Amino acid sequence: MKQALFIDRDGTILVEPADEQIDSFNKFQFVPGVIRNLHFIRTKLDFEFVMVSNQDGLGTPSYPEEDFWPTHNLMLNTLKGEGVTFDDILIDRSFPEDHLPTRKPGTGMMGKYMTGEYNLANSYVIGDRPTDKQLALNLGCKYLILGDNVQSWDEIAEILFAGERVASVRRTTKETDIDISLNLDGTGKSDISTGLGFFDHMLEQIAKHGSIDLRIQVKGDLEVDEHHTIEDTGIALGECIAKALGDKRGIERYGYTLPMDDCLCQVTLDFGGRPWLVWDADFHRERIGDMPTEMFLHFFKSFSDAARINLNIKAEGDNEHHKIEGIFKALARSIKMAVKRDIYKFQLPSSKGVL
Repeated sequence: MKQALFIDRDGTILVEPADEQIDSFNKFQFVPGVIRNLHFIRTKLDFEFVMVSNQDGLGTPSYPEEDFWPTHNLMLNTLKGEGVTFDDILIDRSFPEDHLPTRKPGTGMMGKYMTGEYNLANSYVIGDRPTDKQLALNLGCKYLILGDNVQSWDEIAEILFAGERVASVRRTTKETDIDISLNLDGTGKSDISTGLGFFDHMLEQIAKHGSIDLRIQVKGDLEVDEHHTIEDTGIALGECIAKALGDKRGIERYGYTLPMDDCLCQVTLDFGGRPWLVWDADFHRERIGDMPTEMFLHFFKSFSDAARINLNIKAEGDNEHHKIEGIFKALARSIKMAVKRDIYKFQLPSSKGVL
């Protein structure tokens, strides 16, 4: 079945001016990265390109067509010169107050794509507005919305070419019930509840400083002690990251040292598939918040085993809180560095041919 990219124009291909009308050449500007990435997508993938755009009042006396077509044709000819052509162009000319079904997010213009010939579940709407997202929902498509779930055309091309790096893991034992989901290419959003406030705070550092969207919900036998909750969370989180990485093609593989006030924390890692932990960090307090300090090493050992990574951790300093928070932040930055993906060099970073 065919697949399509339904691409908005203003704000997605062309920079949208303040008055929302690209009716002169001095308002004509491409969104950064759009030409290079459209060419990459066009040549590497099998999506049809369909432009879907609202152009308020196009062809009315207040906005004659001659004000629109010169810049529109300049855009099409520029893209064509770079090997980017559109299979279909759908432009609605109505005003919002007309409430016509042809106006996005309505699907009145798009009947041919809803006949069963197209695999809409694996097609995408690419845009920059809530109406583009709603159009995707109305069509039954996926969506990539600039400024929302993606931040650039580089990210759009990466997702279309190499897939989204999202995963979820549910781990249930007699001692814990853990539900984790994450997006390695997120923006740092987190929703974490383990029953241990300080542990939640540390896990939030992984999301924030690793630009990972992370949801962790844990119900553990805290009436016994904290051990099972912390250990099993490390296992489930490691499994989830390994699952999201897939075959690791195109990643940097290696990754961070950072200071935090009096402390210097080093976390270096290798997503090479061989788990190992080197731990060089001493703690002299029994607890930080409600988390036993003896469990720090145990968490990272469980995590490194499940994620199948070589993890080397070292921390120096006097303030125990700063020391462990610095370790978690350095881990986050190290993960962010190591999982960075290059679709233009989409190879396994190993001479062995497997990781």
